[in-house]
Parts: sequence; structure tokens; C-alpha cells
Amino acid sequence: MSTNALFTPFNYKSLQLKNRLVMAPMTRAQSADGVPTQKIADYYGRRAASEVGLILSEGTVINRPASKNVQNIPDFYGTEALEGWKNVINQVHQNGGKMGPQIWHVGDTRMSEEYPAVPMEKASTMSLEDIQDTIRQFAASAKSAKDLGFDCLEIHGAHGYLIDQFFWEVTNTRTDEYGGKTLKERSRFAVDIIKAIRAAVGEDFTIIIRLSQWKQQDYKSRLALTPSEMEDWLLPMKEAGADIFHCSQRRFWEPEFEGSDLNFAGWAKKVTGQPTITVGSVGLKGDFMAAFAGESSEKSDLTELIRRLEREDFDLVAVGRALLNDHQWVKKIKEGKLEELSGFSAESMGVLY
Repeated sequence: MSTNALFTPFNYKSLQLKNRLVMAPMTRAQSADGVPTQKIADYYGRRAASEVGLILSEGTVINRPASKNVQNIPDFYGTEALEGWKNVINQVHQNGGKMGPQIWHVGDTRMSEEYPAVPMEKASTMSLEDIQDTIRQFAASAKSAKDLGFDCLEIHGAHGYLIDQFFWEVTNTRTDEYGGKTLKERSRFAVDIIKAIRAAVGEDFTIIIRLSQWKQQDYKSRLALTPSEMEDWLLPMKEAGADIFHCSQRRFWEPEFEGSDLNFAGWAKKVTGQPTITVGSVGLKGDFMAAFAGESSEKSDLTELIRRLEREDFDLVAVGRALLNDHQWVKKIKEGKLEELSGFSAESMGVLY
């Protein structure tokens, strides 16, 4: 099996990557009171030094009252937190890497009692003033990302968090301009966030948005049931300024619609013409959500992934647990040391390695 397709350069606007492999965002919740430490910088720096093409940070939150649901999730606002992120991006660059923060608001979520209490803000009850301030805070964090020297940014619009709560008819029952019976209508919140971010960072700075059909609340949920509905969902975001669609699936090899073996990223690229990132159990046999339940997973080969990449179904490949378990995963793939790859150990979820 040739892995050459994974190691061709990718260039888009000012984002220039040496290969197609992306570190997927993975919540670590080890930034005390929201401030990333030197341990965080070292953690990302190791991946940069080991040939990861693009690092996307764990979710970092905006300056809103209920943007996080775990106290030690990192902030992306405030002098101390931003100084911490400046140290992170400097170390990544010194190690030859490229990086973007994932900017996040968790919305109305419920966590277990082991986490400190955090006030909740229900998407369905946000006032228009709340919504407008949330949009402003996304843009403010985005501008900070550019000012700090990050290479791109990602908006977290997936997995049942705030932006996704607006997409989903189950959680968005609003009757004003941010609600609606159609997915296109319910996408206005995301569109307005993207427009505000684009105005804040300029035309040449790459904006990625992460999306999913499934929710942590409902794995079988689907927002777009047909390619036409996917167009209604994604095209307004493209027009607003989204550059790259990061298409989250639980298993990347599963087809999105009947009659085609294209996955979510494949269909997103087909309907928008924009670059896409595929993600979902890359390099592993087990489902990634099972990792949160303490399950480990055996490694799998990359034949199907490379077949789809060579066919140009998508442009980039995000790797989560495999990179969390082994910071040299990409380097080993590049050097053909496939026998040195290991499966995923659930213990890795709680360690900054």
C-alpha cells in the first residue's frame, strides 16, 4: 500500500500544508481555569515536530456566560489565556507545524456531577441581544487567532453544541429570524457567525467549519436527508465565507446517501466545490464515541481511506485518537513503519502525552 497521497502538499489561500494529515480537535480539559499551560504547548509541539500537517486545537471557548461546561476547557479570550495560546502557536511554529484554534460554545449541554457546576444558556431561550453578542464574541476570538499568528481557525458547528442546536429542528423551536421549518432557515445563526468572522479576519485567512449529521444526544440524527437539503445547508455558509468543511462522521467509510459510496466529506465537496476534511475512526476499528466509555480500539489499515483520497473525494484527513495515543503516528506512516503503529488505549483520554 502506497501512502504517497497522504503526503502531498495542500495549499489554500494563505494556508500552506506539507501533507494532508490533520490533528482533529480533542477535548482535554487540562487548562486550569481556562488558561493553556506549558504542558499544553509541549503536547501540541510534539505533534508539530512529528510531521502533522495541520493541528486543530481542542475546543476553545468564546467570552459568553455558558460557553463551556467543564471548568478547565481553555478560553480563547482574556489576556492570560491568549498569552498561553501565543506560547502554544510559537512552539508549534518553532517545530515546523501549522495550527488553528477550534472556536466553540457548548450551548445547552448537561454534564455529569463530577464536573464543577457551570451556568447553562439554552439556545431556545437566547434573546436576540444574546445572539448578537455571541456572534460578536465568535468574531473577537477569531480576530485574536489571526493576531496571535495562527494559520487558520475552525468554528465548532457540530455534535449537538450551540451552533448545531440552531441547525437541529429538535432543539431550535424559535419563531423569530433564527428559527424556521427548513434547515436553510435554521442555518442563519451559523451564516451570521461566519460573516462576522470573515469581516474580522479578512479574505485570505482560512475559515474551517466542523459539521456533523449525528448528535451526542442522537447518533442516528440527520440534518440533511438528501443532496438537495445538503446544498441548502452548506451553500449559504460557503457564500458567507466558509472555506473548508470539516465533515465529522463516526465512521468515515460509511456512505452518506443511498446510491453512492461518497461519505459526508465527499458529498460536501461535491455540492459546494470547496475543500473538505474527512474524519471518523481513521486508522482504528472501533467507534470513537466508545472511547469516552473507556473502550480501547485495535488499529486498522488505511487502504480504504487512501482509495477515497486518491479519488479526490476529500482533500484532508483528520486523525483523532490514533494521534492522541501516539504523537509520532504521522511520522511512522510517512516512514513506512506501519508495524510500529499501535491501537488506541482508553487511558490516553486523560493524559497529555
